[in-house]
Amino acid sequence: MVRRIDVTGAGGVRLAAWEFADPPGNDRPEASGTPGVLLLHGLMGRASHWESTARWLSGRHRAVALDQRGHGQSDKAPKAEYTREAYVEDAEAALEQLGLGPAVVVGHAMGALTGWQLAAKRPDLVRALIICDMRASALGASSQREWEDWFKAWPLPFATLDDVRKWFGEDDPWVERRNPSRGEFYAEVMHESPDGWRPVFEPEQMLESRRTWVYDAHWEELAQVRCPALVVRGLDGELGRAESQEMVRVLPRGQYAEVADAGHLVHYDRPEAWRAAIEPFLDGVLTG
Repeated sequence: MVRRIDVTGAGGVRLAAWEFADPPGNDRPEASGTPGVLLLHGLMGRASHWESTARWLSGRHRAVALDQRGHGQSDKAPKAEYTREAYVEDAEAALEQLGLGPAVVVGHAMGALTGWQLAAKRPDLVRALIICDMRASALGASSQREWEDWFKAWPLPFATLDDVRKWFGEDDPWVERRNPSRGEFYAEVMHESPDGWRPVFEPEQMLESRRTWVYDAHWEELAQVRCPALVVRGLDGELGRAESQEMVRVLPRGQYAEVADAGHLVHYDRPEAWRAAIEPFLDGVLTG
């Protein structure tokens, strides 16, 4: 079962949180005080991208995935509100309003950055952290320009969802080899409009969100994370081995895991291998 719970984020923004629970009723994990897990997607993602992870987590833990502001079914707030502080405050509000904390926070890409910034700010709310394929180094102005050009290259609107899958899985210039799971990932963030299929988010809001962190390094905040933290990288992802191991060194209680044959979308590319990589860590922090 999946149920939606509305959360009020920073500045009154309405956020959609999705709780995965089986079975329903009084046997839900929340009813028995089971430890909570908050799942934070990356830029352009949505809570449903965590479905596979949330399903197996819900057997023993209270698993909630959040549509972050501007994403999924959450409000598309004004551009000026797409700040790092707003994203962190939204996650903080979700933990408090849902009664999840202290929780394990699992973040992918931008969601991982939100997770470690939250852990540094509110250690009382975060008992452990999983960082999936997010760099601590500054990416710089050239990276932002590349993203701006990439959004302009999207052949919007797409006539069908199959066209979405094909472009993002095969025809996108950023795709080095055919990647059906990438096509499926982007098909999940499209909705049907009168002229065809378009993203559920506003591309300019995504670029604004990225501008708030792409020019800066985030090592100092990483060093302030006092809880156990696991850094996970796909071997073909964006986070390199040397940087990931330095992140583990900087984290006071850092650990490392990697997933073979996975790219940036680690949890989506290889869900079973992803589970094998993170489950021992979760077992240690949640039941140890």
